[in-house]
Amino acid sequence: MRILSVDTATECASCSVIDDKKLLSEISFNNKKQHSVILMPMIDNMLKTLNIDLSSIDGYVISKGPGSFTGLRIGMSVIKGLSQGTNKPFISVSSLDALAFNMAYTSGLICPILDALRGHVYTAIYEYKNNKLNRLSGYLIISIEELVSMLLTYNQNICFIGDATKLHEKYLKDNLESVSFAPVHLNIVKASSLGELGLELLKNGTCDDINTAAPIYLRKSQAEREYENKLKNNNNE
Repeated sequence: MRILSVDTATECASCSVIDDKKLLSEISFNNKKQHSVILMPMIDNMLKTLNIDLSSIDGYVISKGPGSFTGLRIGMSVIKGLSQGTNKPFISVSSLDALAFNMAYTSGLICPILDALRGHVYTAIYEYKNNKLNRLSGYLIISIEELVSMLLTYNQNICFIGDATKLHEKYLKDNLESVSFAPVHLNIVKASSLGELGLELLKNGTCDDINTAAPIYLRKSQAEREYENKLKNNNNE
């Protein structure tokens, strides 16, 4: 089975093609949020370099977040379009799951953290056990202080990974006893990790419905929050 996977959840844009035997190609750009401009050319160039076309793709995997609202919508729209246009299934996988899977076979806990601004992170807690990634918590948006308090209850070594690790590294070292940090090149959501997780789901017949599949946002958009504040202020006048 040959899978095309895409991630646009963060500042990094990534796409890959994998099959049952190997990673065929992966392209990642981790510079600026230009997903609407670069994503389709990335996919097109990758397929041309591999000398394959969409007819040889058996399914698609897309990151469903949490992450950038705009980025998630772009990625989801692209994959839904490709799925509908080629009549091939797609599955969405959490960006946090993919980050944690970057550290497969790590002992102790794996804790991906993505910057959610204002001292908050998108996160979840995982362990890799019996050759399987297991999620031990829900998908969360919490302050870094709340996350540390939660992790102290586990009393295990914790490996942090994600774009918020450098931002909070000192605080985590100062407040947790046994911590480690993923190397820089693994701190991005890799489309290949998404693809490998999604491949197993698609092979087992699990896929998303094009009409109901949606990103995980965890919080309301800035526009929604501003609108609610405006209504609240108007009601108080």
